[in-house]
Amino acid sequence: MARAANKLTETAIRHATFSKYGKRKKLADGAGLFLDVQKAGRYWRMKYRYSGKEKLLALGVYPEISLKEARIKRDEAKRLLANHIDPVAHRQREKIVRIKASATTFKAVAQEWLEQVHKKSVGATTYPKNERRLEMYAYPKLGRFPISEIEPPDVLAVLREIEGKGHVDNAHRLKTLIGQVFRYAVSTGRAQRDVTADLRGILPAPNVKHHPAVTTPDEIAAMLRTIDTYWGSPTVCLALKVSPYVFLRPGNLRQMRWDEIDWMAKTWTTDTTKNGEPLIVPLAAQVIELLHELEGINGNREWVFPSGHGRGRPMSENAITGALNRLELQGVMTAHGFRAMAKTVLTERLGFRTAIIEMQMAHRVRDVHGRAYNRTTWLPERREMMQQWADYLDSLKTRHGSTT
Repeated sequence: MARAANKLTETAIRHATFSKYGKRKKLADGAGLFLDVQKAGRYWRMKYRYSGKEKLLALGVYPEISLKEARIKRDEAKRLLANHIDPVAHRQREKIVRIKASATTFKAVAQEWLEQVHKKSVGATTYPKNERRLEMYAYPKLGRFPISEIEPPDVLAVLREIEGKGHVDNAHRLKTLIGQVFRYAVSTGRAQRDVTADLRGILPAPNVKHHPAVTTPDEIAAMLRTIDTYWGSPTVCLALKVSPYVFLRPGNLRQMRWDEIDWMAKTWTTDTTKNGEPLIVPLAAQVIELLHELEGINGNREWVFPSGHGRGRPMSENAITGALNRLELQGVMTAHGFRAMAKTVLTERLGFRTAIIEMQMAHRVRDVHGRAYNRTTWLPERREMMQQWADYLDSLKTRHGSTT
């Protein structure tokens, strides 16, 4: 004979508290459903038998799950039992399916790629920018969909929205990131192909940003003499003087650490922001002299160029360009402009090989087989080039309006 069901009432349940009974109490509703009253709360449970064994199914917490909802859940479990399906095992299988499904969404794959691949291949400043770019533009439109079901028009709609706001460069950067996520999905068996390949040539050409730079001897000499008049903090002043000599990316320079400098070898080993690979930078005698001066100021700090607005941080990424602007060199030179200046002069006036210059600028240089050279490649040649470059700059600064 079937057991009576629906014996409880909402009023009885509301008044069924641990403090009322002073102990744990089970209130039966019938057909296996009961309310388990504990000190920690009130829990819906269903007792049932499957394959000759007594089992227990959790149905939720009261009052989040009402009496009516608990009865609906009980009846659903009864229907499963009638079809010889264990409700607990069924729930576990559904959970596994949900987990697998969530791991194949664009957002899940992108976050996995960011953590497992991208973070290890780019610098500390690039990673959060790309992470934020995906969060702002890709996740809202693509994030919840299985990556295998996303088609080229879906991606294009995201890119068109950015393009429509006049941010063509940003649209190109996002397309590149989405393509990298798709290629990671292909490699991990969650997508068949990179759909961004079908969007090649769809977006307008990106705006090429040229950083202001001086390249003639007279211009360089005047700029260097102007830098020597800087009146700001000693840290920024010395960073300005070091920048032309090393011509690496500003992000590398401002994040220089004392433990990266080998005083005996006169080198600085830095991680490049583009490739995420270390590079050995030979330091000319002039740079060593400036670093010794800095050591007397910041030698007890982690950073060679620490922030002036709080310990534990390097100098601001805008500090050098800001100083150049205060020297009224805005539109003439930027922190990135030292790279263009060095590349032009080293190639056209001092006659150094392009590959050596590219290596020193932390660009990826490959051999005839397409393999990237390592950080020690051409170190003697680069050491000679860096000293000649420093001597050349000094000679220009001490001359007045002469040309080479």
